[in-house]
Amino acid sequence: MTVSRPLRSTASPSPRKSGDGHRQRLAELLRRPRYEVLPLPGTAELVQEHVPTTLPVTVTASPRRGLEPTLALTEALITRGFRVVPHLAARLVRDEQHLADILGRLHDGCVQEVFVVAGDGNVPVGEFTDSLQLLTAIERHCQSGSSPHLTSVGVTGYPEGHPLVSDDELSSALLAKQPLSSYVVTQMCFDAGAVDQWVGQARERGCQLPVHVGVAGAVDTLKLLRVAGRIGVGSSLGFLRKHHGGAKLLRPGGYRADDLISELAADAVPPGRRVAGLHVYTFGDVAATERWRRELLDRLGDGDDDG
Repeated sequence: MTVSRPLRSTASPSPRKSGDGHRQRLAELLRRPRYEVLPLPGTAELVQEHVPTTLPVTVTASPRRGLEPTLALTEALITRGFRVVPHLAARLVRDEQHLADILGRLHDGCVQEVFVVAGDGNVPVGEFTDSLQLLTAIERHCQSGSSPHLTSVGVTGYPEGHPLVSDDELSSALLAKQPLSSYVVTQMCFDAGAVDQWVGQARERGCQLPVHVGVAGAVDTLKLLRVAGRIGVGSSLGFLRKHHGGAKLLRPGGYRADDLISELAADAVPPGRRVAGLHVYTFGDVAATERWRRELLDRLGDGDDDG
């Protein structure tokens, strides 16, 4: 796929800006986010009830349940008119034949996009151990004509690093995956400055892929704290506590990312950074997250979106 030349990083993040330009960028972020949902019973109905079909929906993969729930929910949402992006976890794919079966099933459902991750499982179920191996195998299938329907493939970026992988290894892996990928989704982060710095460094190192910035939706506080501790984003969670006195976490109804998204609109989204939009982690709180998104758009005077 075609990508632009590497971009230079900007200076340190500026304070939140006001004015029409900032409001317009903020509204653009909120009009077309990607929603990430969990492959649990009832999720298809929940998404259908609360999420407009104009928003892409990505479906995670569970190391305990395997890929079948992900594929089943993907199919259920497609029949309801959604554009669905299933997560394919390398450590949950047994072998080349299993991958061929998965891709064939996605082809039958007219799925054109997948999101490739290594997966959280400690022990791979088969021969694939990381996302680069799986990306390479998917590319072989596409080139052979057995999976010509895939037009876009996403991979993960880590603004706060990874608890088990060094920053240099992460950077090298992202560059190795770039020729096989279409875009990057960053792991959930609560610090716009950390995201801005990561995007700038990624550009300096040669990553030209568009970036979807991962943010938490309107999520229950205890759930958010539990997930944040597990995936290793404690630094920006500490930033949130320090700079907001914990108010954003302790408010009734749980966390809201209003200030974070406003800061992202001011710092990371202006033209030239190739920030493509928001990737919203719902952690099952789909209705609350969509309600929050609409309320923010209403406050911006942009509530008449087609959702």
